[in-house]
Amino acid sequence: MTLFDSDADLLKAVRFEHADSIPVVFHINDACWRHYPREALEELMAGHELLFPEFMPLPEDFEPRFAVNARAAEPFTDPWGCVWETSEDGITGIVTTHPLAEWEAFSDFIPPDPAKGDGFGSYLDSAVAGSRSGERLERGGLRHGHTFLQLCDLRGYENLIFDMVDEEPRLWQLIAMVESFNLALVEEQIAAGVRWMEYPEDLGMQTGPMLTPGQFRSFIKPSFERIMAPAREAGCVVHMHSDGQLHALIDDLLSCGVDVLNLQDRVNGIDWIAKNVKGRVCIDLDIDRQEVTVRGSPAEIDKLIRKEVAALGSREGGLMLIYGLYPGLPIENVKAVMDAMERYAGYFSG
Repeated sequence: MTLFDSDADLLKAVRFEHADSIPVVFHINDACWRHYPREALEELMAGHELLFPEFMPLPEDFEPRFAVNARAAEPFTDPWGCVWETSEDGITGIVTTHPLAEWEAFSDFIPPDPAKGDGFGSYLDSAVAGSRSGERLERGGLRHGHTFLQLCDLRGYENLIFDMVDEEPRLWQLIAMVESFNLALVEEQIAAGVRWMEYPEDLGMQTGPMLTPGQFRSFIKPSFERIMAPAREAGCVVHMHSDGQLHALIDDLLSCGVDVLNLQDRVNGIDWIAKNVKGRVCIDLDIDRQEVTVRGSPAEIDKLIRKEVAALGSREGGLMLIYGLYPGLPIENVKAVMDAMERYAGYFSG
C-alpha cells in the first residue's frame, strides 16, 4: 500500500502533525454542467491546479450523468423501498413514499442484502468532482444518511420522532435492522483495506438539530458507536459529516470517536466552532453556500475564507476546507471561492 505525498500531508492535517498546507476540496455538483457554460467551468478548473491537479478537458460529446435519485421526472425506488423524486437534474431528491409509514408493513419487510450493494443503488460517478490532490488514500464509507435519515426515509420524519417519544418497541427492531446492514458494509470495506471511513449523516437544521440530544443519545448514538468501532479498531481515519447546526450534539458526536468532522461554517458560527471544536478534532469546514458566496462580492468571499482559516487553522494542522458548488452563484463568485481557497491553503506554511 503506497502512501503518496499528498496523502501524507492530508494525514498530517488530520493528526495535527504540522501539515505543509491546508487540504482543500472544490466539488462541482452535476447540475452545474447544465447551469453554467461548460467552457467557463473548464477554464476555472484549468486555472486552479491545487484544486484540480488532474484536470483534463472534457470530451466534445460530454453529457453530465446524474445519480439515480437526482433525475427530474424519473422517480427512483431504492432497495429499501423508498421512492425518491427531484425537480432538477443533478440535485438529490427527497423521499416521497415511506415504505414503513405504517407499522403494519414491518412484519413482512425484508431489508436489502449488504452483499449486493450499499442499500441505495448504483450511483453513477460524477463526471467531474473535487479532488484532494489525487485521491490515492484507500477510502470507504457508508451512503449519505445511513442511520437517522434512513430511519426517516423508512418511517417518515414525524412518525420517527413520535416513535422516539413513545418508545415504540418496534423502533428498536428497525434500528437493529439498519445497524446490522451498515455494520456489514463497514466490515467488508475494512477487510478490503480501506484506511479512511466516511459516515455522512445530516442531523441538523438551520437553528438546531432534527432530534433532541436525549433522543440522539438513546436511539442513534449507540449505533454510531458500534458502526464506527471497527474502523477505529483497524486504525482508520473516521470522518463524520453533518449539515445543520450541531451545537447541542457536538459533545456526543465527538465522543463517538470521530477524527474528522465536516460541518457548516456560518450555520454553526465561526467563533462557536473555534471555541467548541478547534483542537478537539480535525475540522473539515464546509464553506458557506447560503449567503456570502451566493450574494456577496468577491472581496467579501475572500474576507470570509481568510477569517475562517485564521480562526480555525494552526501550524499544527487540524483544518481542511471544502466547498460545494451548486447552480446560482455568479461566475465571478465561483472564481473568487477558488482563488481564496488556493490562496489561504498555505496560510500557515513558511
